[in-house]
Amino acid sequence: MRAVPNWAVATAAAAPLLLVTGWTVAEARQPAGYDPVRDTISELAGHDAADAWIMITCLVLLGCCYLAVAAVLHAAGLPSRFLLAVGGVATIALVAFPRPTVGGSLSHGIVATVAVLALALWPAGSALWLPRGHDAGHPNRPEPPWAFRRTVGLSATVALLALFGWFAFEVTSGSRTGLAERVTAVAVSLWPLLAILSARRAHLAWVAGGAAPAGTAPIAGVVPPDPLRPADGPDGLT
Repeated sequence: MRAVPNWAVATAAAAPLLLVTGWTVAEARQPAGYDPVRDTISELAGHDAADAWIMITCLVLLGCCYLAVAAVLHAAGLPSRFLLAVGGVATIALVAFPRPTVGGSLSHGIVATVAVLALALWPAGSALWLPRGHDAGHPNRPEPPWAFRRTVGLSATVALLALFGWFAFEVTSGSRTGLAERVTAVAVSLWPLLAILSARRAHLAWVAGGAAPAGTAPIAGVVPPDPLRPADGPDGLT
């Protein structure tokens, strides 16, 4: 299990702050007719937005935060890290397909959908990749970080997909599109922070307690084997 650097925690924490700060400042620059409950975040970075560069900059930085977390969150496994990276790239790509002044944009809608779906599905990827819980075949191997346990990861994905469904409903039939989008965006931006804090806590506990059998203290100066690495022999690959 690799250490989670301090800058990664700060980067993950910056994601929701960038999002909320960006739309708050950008909203203050819009004409009086802009309604954050009705109107979307994308409109703040659209062609007809006042000072669109504010939201554009925040979206680019937000996507970079996701990419940075995906690069260092080794405990999540490659499938989840890939989905998180796709979400980051799609978030950045939103600025290349801005919402037009009149009507909708198919390309913008596709990129936005890819971004939200990738960010909603990545918790399930780690939940399916890691062990379900305590490994009876390897009793000395600790459980995965709590955010990556199967029940937690799948529950997070279900909740995020439910929020995405609410947003999709509001886009087609509702009048609170902006509110639904903001709640969904904040939710998907918070999970990388919770996941990286979980991995950091698990790593610190692993280093402090080691992977030795119960009642045996770890040898000072010796780093125990990675508890999440597949076991050698017939039960796993080296």
